[in-house]
Amino acid sequence: MKIAIVGIGKIARDQHVPAIAASKDWELAATVSRSATIEGVDAYTDFAQMLADRTDIEVISLCMPPVPRYDFAAKALLAGRHVMLEKPPGATLAEVHALRDLANARGLTLYASWHSRMAIAVSAAKAWLSDKSIVSAHITWKEDVRKWHPGQDWVFEPGGMGVFDPGINALSILTEILPNPIHLKEAILEVPINRHTPIAAKLMFSDNVSAEFDWRQVGPQTWDIEVQTNAGSMALRMGGNRLELGGSSVVGQNSITGEYPSLYERMAELVRSGRSEVDLSPMVHVADAMTLGRHVVVDRFDF
Repeated sequence: MKIAIVGIGKIARDQHVPAIAASKDWELAATVSRSATIEGVDAYTDFAQMLADRTDIEVISLCMPPVPRYDFAAKALLAGRHVMLEKPPGATLAEVHALRDLANARGLTLYASWHSRMAIAVSAAKAWLSDKSIVSAHITWKEDVRKWHPGQDWVFEPGGMGVFDPGINALSILTEILPNPIHLKEAILEVPINRHTPIAAKLMFSDNVSAEFDWRQVGPQTWDIEVQTNAGSMALRMGGNRLELGGSSVVGQNSITGEYPSLYERMAELVRSGRSEVDLSPMVHVADAMTLGRHVVVDRFDF
């Protein structure tokens, strides 16, 4: 199937383009960007023009920041194209609900993708927890924003989500593997004096579940989820790519590669079966944190 990528930034170049190139399901037929291009691929700067010119392109993958994404997604759906959304699927819950309703009304596929759920040890962790009682769970998700979002000030603007941009990856795994749903009870959000969104956050959920996110970590990065159950301990490390039971490694690898090919495989399945997949549970927790969170002003942050 022919697909177009809209938004040719770091995530598109690092993950989306290689995943499509390696797939038997997809052909990257066009890109849309204000200035960037992919060698050998038709490049547009105007999205409406691309939709008009390339009626042969069935699917649009939206990789730009979340704030402008709704308008592009709505235009694509109205033009009869299936849509794949990079995480988070939008800037607000209401706009993603609207997109879901529009896709359903037009018989089109809308896929709110969560790449961390495709990490290789997540399904094994979910299976192991399925018949367990959760005693406690804790997320430690700490990374260096300068490494993953170099110079990208939009992440600290309203709608950019701040540290919840990576934190929502952890929440997407947590909501996938826990046998029962949880809800947020309180949050502390650390916001730099010169920014609008948090650079760090501490969350407390029901059922003795907690999370700590920080975007100021240098050196080794930490992407861990640790769970205590009535039958022992479990840990997911490397962003869901390594499973440990009782402290011993069972499944996985010490890298964070391989998630995006699985996303595009899933998108192909959804299009061919005429279905959508729009799970907003990770985004609900972030929205709740923004509502319940106590803001603490911290030192300024500059790239």
